[in-house]
Amino acid sequence: MKRNLLFLFFAVLAFSVSAQRVESWFPADQLTTVGAYYYPEHWDESQWERDLKKMSEMGFEFTHFAEFAWAQLEPEEGKFDFAWLDRAVALAAKYDLKVIMCTSTATPPVWLVRKHPDVLKTREDGTQYDHGSRQHASFSNEYYREYALKMIAELAKHYGNDSRIIGWQLDNEPAANVDYGEDAQKRFRRFLEQKYQTIDALNKAWGTDFWSGTYTDFAQINIPQGTQWGMNLYQRLDFSRFCDKETSTFLDEQALTIRQYAVAEQWITTNYIPYYDARYVGDSRELDFISYTRYMVYGEATGIGRKGYRVGEYSRIAMANDYFRPLAPVYGCMELQPGQVNWGSINSQPLPGAVRLWLWHVFAGGSKFTCTYRFRAPIYGYEQYHYGIVGTDGVTPTPGGREYQQFIAEIKQLRSVPHSDKLPADYLKRKTAILYNPDNTVAINQSKQTTLWNTEQHVLKYYKTLKAFGAPVDFIRDTMRFSDYPLIVAPAYQQMSRELIAKLTDYVKQGGNLLMSCRSGHQNEFGHLWQARHAEPIYKLIGGEIQFYDLLRPYAPDTIAMDGQAFAWASWGDVLKANEGTECWATYQGDFYAGNAAVTFRKLGQGTVTYLGADSNSGDLERAVLSRLYAKLGIAVADYPEGIIVEYRDGFGIALNYSDHSYEMQLPPDAQIVVGEQKIPTAGVLVWRMNE
Repeated sequence: MKRNLLFLFFAVLAFSVSAQRVESWFPADQLTTVGAYYYPEHWDESQWERDLKKMSEMGFEFTHFAEFAWAQLEPEEGKFDFAWLDRAVALAAKYDLKVIMCTSTATPPVWLVRKHPDVLKTREDGTQYDHGSRQHASFSNEYYREYALKMIAELAKHYGNDSRIIGWQLDNEPAANVDYGEDAQKRFRRFLEQKYQTIDALNKAWGTDFWSGTYTDFAQINIPQGTQWGMNLYQRLDFSRFCDKETSTFLDEQALTIRQYAVAEQWITTNYIPYYDARYVGDSRELDFISYTRYMVYGEATGIGRKGYRVGEYSRIAMANDYFRPLAPVYGCMELQPGQVNWGSINSQPLPGAVRLWLWHVFAGGSKFTCTYRFRAPIYGYEQYHYGIVGTDGVTPTPGGREYQQFIAEIKQLRSVPHSDKLPADYLKRKTAILYNPDNTVAINQSKQTTLWNTEQHVLKYYKTLKAFGAPVDFIRDTMRFSDYPLIVAPAYQQMSRELIAKLTDYVKQGGNLLMSCRSGHQNEFGHLWQARHAEPIYKLIGGEIQFYDLLRPYAPDTIAMDGQAFAWASWGDVLKANEGTECWATYQGDFYAGNAAVTFRKLGQGTVTYLGADSNSGDLERAVLSRLYAKLGIAVADYPEGIIVEYRDGFGIALNYSDHSYEMQLPPDAQIVVGEQKIPTAGVLVWRMNE
């Protein structure tokens, strides 16, 4: 517990220091700001002024330079050319566009790669990546790290005291650094030695007595072969942790390098893809805040209704907002789709209005800025056919470009309306946290036990219900404060320390309400099963026992009976036995354990604990249990149809329609509509001002 309290102290301290500068970076009366990527190196210099003037005329307030320009910044080793970029920055300033400067480390120049081929990532089969793509250099290569920081230092010396530069983006969409090269091998062993200190401690954590896997020296340990059957699960888990840590520490080193030369008025961030099994998201302590990338229509999701794929999956932006917001003092969306893309499986046109819908959705979650890739549609390269704000002629706004322009005009209109930090009382009463740890997700996904299990979809069954109830949701880590939330949902929280179990128990006893789902508490924090009855350390907390778990075949699902309804399930079922005083809310049907508890509820101290033992096929059981729980707690909830999202910020209510039908929003009689109409069409938005 002392370790967690110490982490929380420093996290709060970091937040308070950052918060002093947040207002200067993003003034509250600005609400949000919108920008667009621009690549001067891709276009004839004679077009730059026309392009940046057009960007400004369309209402954009910042742009984004040098993301992939290392070859132009350092055309030869040690010889830097900032003159062209200076001219671009000057033109941006001429048209009142601030600049985000990028570190270009995603695309090292060919002279560096050819002179030092070891900087390239090595695959498991021993072959190397080659020049010509991006993210092909290894963050684990020590020469690459060192040289990249030299380049960044020169960039920061040049622009670190430039008032036209508002902030820095490190790398581009950094991901886990998976590399099997020589330096990665050395650094992995060093990582393990620093973590475990002694080889005996590592052997114990990895359970190496199994299959004669014992090591006597850290030098004997290799990067685990992912394709080799039966490799030690904990070795694989630690390697994936190492890969994530290589990414977060490389970003920290970049940030520290920039801070040697940059003024405090310049912030530092990076743009992550929201992977929910990525530990590096939020792990770089030297960033001022974090941002994310979101694309909505690229062939992945079907959305709602026959043409829902043109609008996208409504939980994608919602969950990114709620996941990123608690991890930093502010967040932004650094890359939001401007229209049709080129790299998906099926690159459909978005529905007219969808781009504007996504912009409003990013804003609704509390974002301080949104940026789009990119202003001009590329005419060559891998991302040919990817839309921009203007088309391939460099002049004509695309449909998405016009929707960006509309959103910017609407935000400027909103800035003129009085706003506040007031939130509706009933909205705040529904405030809910989802307790989530990406390391736990990685561990589960390494050993799913059934092909039907999907960790992210399991979490979404709870998350989508909470959004339908109109609940504000935060994804929180176990180091954060629990008491801010009337209800905490812990879905499939398989790895739990005794320390965390005690913290959850204390939260409940002090008046909190905890909902735990199946697969929770089965293992300790090392991923070992307890040397006790199955999941026994959580029995006192849940007021019952988990007798065993079952996994069904997809062609033979069973049901769970609750309140006269039957709910289908197949992927995972914890079969429960309730203690005296613990209520049984639902029972299994159709197999040898029919009649045994599937859902239990008990009071503990001033709070309550609900255990939902099954993963239902469609999420209907999760919704029914949450509905009954909120009713039991006397918390009124909304009942929005699937695809309707309602959020509040800055004294405004915002309703968004991802469904395939119009939706009429019920508003207080004296609500002041600022944008849209009370009847919201598909891809439509309604914004209203709340009364003081």
